[in-house]
Amino acid sequence: MKIKAIVTGATGMVGEGVLHECLQHDDVEDVLAVGRRSCEITHPKLKEILIPDFFDLSAIETRLSGYNACFFCLGVSSVGMKEAEFYKLTYTLTINFATILARQNPGMIFCYISGAGTDSTEKGRMMWARVKGKTENDLAKLSFKKVYNFRPGIIKPTKGLKNTLSFYRYVGWLIPVIKLVAPNSVSSLKELGLAMINTAGKGYEKQILDVKDIIIQSKK
Repeated sequence: MKIKAIVTGATGMVGEGVLHECLQHDDVEDVLAVGRRSCEITHPKLKEILIPDFFDLSAIETRLSGYNACFFCLGVSSVGMKEAEFYKLTYTLTINFATILARQNPGMIFCYISGAGTDSTEKGRMMWARVKGKTENDLAKLSFKKVYNFRPGIIKPTKGLKNTLSFYRYVGWLIPVIKLVAPNSVSSLKELGLAMINTAGKGYEKQILDVKDIIIQSKK
């Protein structure tokens, strides 16, 4: 299947890395980056829509049709956030965007960047994990062809990309050590991007992809 993908979060580390893999991959035919700021990338496959408010997509709704995959990489850290604010910027924003995509593209594969430790029961002690769990669960209720939730742990950045988080710049030297001790906790950003592309194009037997699944799927 030739993939026509919508990518969100392309000005963040994960979204930029996924977009980078999409633009290089032969199975990806067209890419639409949707964001508040330009990703400042020019490529024959790439189009871009800038929107000031992800909670009001009325002006661009019809421009989101004609795509068969979404790589949803938009997200915020829960550090220092109250639950209500994190809920709005994680659950409400994601479901709002996904609901419109499902209406415009009912045959779409939706790939969601979640996180290691996400709580599918929605009842655990960790606020962020409950919210992510509810987001995953409610995405599955929408009329997509399939929803896949990616739960990366520590991510090795792609060299040369500009939006690498400062955390990874300072502790990147530790990643090989962590991978040696706990191999199922580390994947590269390249592996994550390839896993999302391969899952959209070829499917996967599990709806939730942990680090081990991400690495396996990146090689298909």
